[in-house]
Amino acid sequence: MLKFALAGNPNSGKTTLFNALTGSTAHVGNWPGVTVDKREGTYKKGDQPVDIVDLPGIYSLSPYTPEEVIARNFILNERPDCVINIVDATNLERNLYLTTQLMELDVPMVVALNMTDVLDKRGDRIDVKALEKRIGLPVVEISALKGVNVETLMTRAIDALKTPRVAVSVLKESALGSAISNAEIALKLKEVEAPLFHAVKLVEKDAIEVQTHPAEARAAEAFIRENLINDQFNGDTEAAIADARYKYITEHFSSTLTRARKQSYDELSKSDKADKILTHKWAGIPIFLVIMFAIFHLTFSENFLYLGSIIPSFGEWCAVEGSAAKAIFFAGGLNSPGVILFNALDLLTGSIGEWLSLGLDGLGANVVLSGLIVDGIWGGVASVLSFLPQILVLFLFFSILEDTGYMARVAFMLDRIFRRFGVSGRAFMPMIMGFGCSVPAMINTRTMADERERQATVRVIPFFSCGAKMPILLAVSGGIVQVFGVGNADVITYSMYVLGIVVALISLLVMRNTTQRGEASPFIMELPTYHLPGFKNLMLHLWDKAKHFITKAFTIILISCVAIWFLSNFTWSWKHVGYVTIREEEFARTDLSILASIGQFIQPIFTPLGFGSQLNSNGWVFAVAAVLGLIAKEDVIAAFGTLAACIAPLAFGGSSEDGIQEVALMIGATGIEIPALISFIAFNMLTIPCFAAVAAARGEIGKEKFKWTLLFWIVVSYLASAIVYTVGQFVWPVAIWIALTIVATVGIVMYNKYADKKDAEKRLLGARK
Repeated sequence: MLKFALAGNPNSGKTTLFNALTGSTAHVGNWPGVTVDKREGTYKKGDQPVDIVDLPGIYSLSPYTPEEVIARNFILNERPDCVINIVDATNLERNLYLTTQLMELDVPMVVALNMTDVLDKRGDRIDVKALEKRIGLPVVEISALKGVNVETLMTRAIDALKTPRVAVSVLKESALGSAISNAEIALKLKEVEAPLFHAVKLVEKDAIEVQTHPAEARAAEAFIRENLINDQFNGDTEAAIADARYKYITEHFSSTLTRARKQSYDELSKSDKADKILTHKWAGIPIFLVIMFAIFHLTFSENFLYLGSIIPSFGEWCAVEGSAAKAIFFAGGLNSPGVILFNALDLLTGSIGEWLSLGLDGLGANVVLSGLIVDGIWGGVASVLSFLPQILVLFLFFSILEDTGYMARVAFMLDRIFRRFGVSGRAFMPMIMGFGCSVPAMINTRTMADERERQATVRVIPFFSCGAKMPILLAVSGGIVQVFGVGNADVITYSMYVLGIVVALISLLVMRNTTQRGEASPFIMELPTYHLPGFKNLMLHLWDKAKHFITKAFTIILISCVAIWFLSNFTWSWKHVGYVTIREEEFARTDLSILASIGQFIQPIFTPLGFGSQLNSNGWVFAVAAVLGLIAKEDVIAAFGTLAACIAPLAFGGSSEDGIQEVALMIGATGIEIPALISFIAFNMLTIPCFAAVAAARGEIGKEKFKWTLLFWIVVSYLASAIVYTVGQFVWPVAIWIALTIVATVGIVMYNKYADKKDAEKRLLGARK
């Protein structure tokens, strides 16, 4: 099968063209050794199918970012049959810079002039025939968003294969032309493939080329030193080559663009006018926060537009229990679209579970087998599927913001703030997405170029409490208010969210000064013009995310749920724990299970956190609940119901919807106090996230470094929870924690000075060599 590669600048419409060519055949993976998306699909509309590879968006073929290295290596090593270079026609000169580099590879090429529909609206025009003649490559005008001339582009690309292409360079007539020619001859003698491309990179002093061809690099440097006496760039050949490329583009290609009218320097475009408001120095961030609030409100709110609060009678009517259909749309008010979809799917999966249970009972299936299928297997499937709608709704809104060009502005605005914590503005969006779900948030870190910065961001994402942690917060804080009659549940919940953000920022500071030491990566981002996103592209994007989420999270949770079901339903003698019937509702005797004994064994570990050995004989339930939270945070609330039924059967009145009653019973049965309960919340908020997020994190940062990430989550959550408990319970440990903080700070400062000294010695040694 033929293989074509799509190459172009970020925001040039490359991925839009990829979606138009491949449709639903596209699939997403990872490039080997890195976490940059690898998108492949098949074009089926021609006489023969063509494999399409969407290379990462790049500005050049210099090895500065993982994306540039990937694109470069793919074209050089994989040798695609043709490269389709997508050029943003509205930014012709800048986009043709990459084109002039691709021309130096002896691979068949076609230039796709994208966004010509935008040019037409402006009244501007590109003389395609003249550009094609001057550039020496087939040029096709297209609109990837509207699907215009896409099939013509593929026909021209296939036709380009009929004639072998010889690499050319626009630099041959520049001051460095003779040096490039000499290097090319030397590489040809060594039978190096694509000698012209490698010769240019040698003269540029490209790090990869210098390491691969050291002798030729020294010869090229000596030739330049001897022949370029009046070098205006002071030996910086990379800058000289970049300057020569842009001069050639301006002299030979720019004249093919005819503008309807000359825009004055002070005249603002529509995007510029929008930016004066959306990126305003003082109003920009508040506007963004309002937009974020609206997105999360539309996704997670159970009181849409606060109608239930504004209209008390409506809120009272919503709160009254009714039919299943009413429960989907109304809670304390009108549900948001995300909650409606969640409730609808939850109702469906719950109904399927009931049908499975009734069907198995009708067949006379063993109660253990029925429990395995209904609770273990289907329960695991349902726990994943129920959250999928809200994740997709969240992704839909973020995709709209990204495709319109607004997200690039947000990263730009927040870069200055986040740089203080050792990361660039790109880190903000994954962190914000963490409030919805950690899985898509971790996947979104792929936009970050620096590997250490990406690892640090992945590690702190779980500290931004996702929607699945909300029931834990509400249940435990509600139980505190009900039993002790102090505090306010909303204040406790809000405080825990603030705690997570503070821990995340402190963790970033520590990591970026120790294990993930380094400066925040340079943040250069193009601000594309605002435009409406295409419906088809949005749907394909959501389909990609849905597939990725299900394949990453589905199997992990399913297997883990079956394992947990087994551990919570069998004893060490491999016998079923049996059931206890309370008010016509059956509960497995989890207190007799393997899981309960494990909880009792590990209970002392949580003593510094307040829910360990200081509790009575029933105190193990909090340890078990914390362990279950590692599988899926929503399992904690389910565990509360089962455990409450086991340790306080006479007082248990059936499962409550919000889990507050169960927590109240567990408080009474264990003797746990308020600081320990707050510590329990903090531990669940900060510790290892659910198995789905763990799987996503492992996929994003790699197997080797993932073990340290697990240890990081455990240590941070344990320390933060210990501080919460000891300070809340005794007060006097404040002095100890302050002293330890001072010691840690001094240690980090001394470590940085030592590391800086070592780095300076390495640079000096390298310079001498």
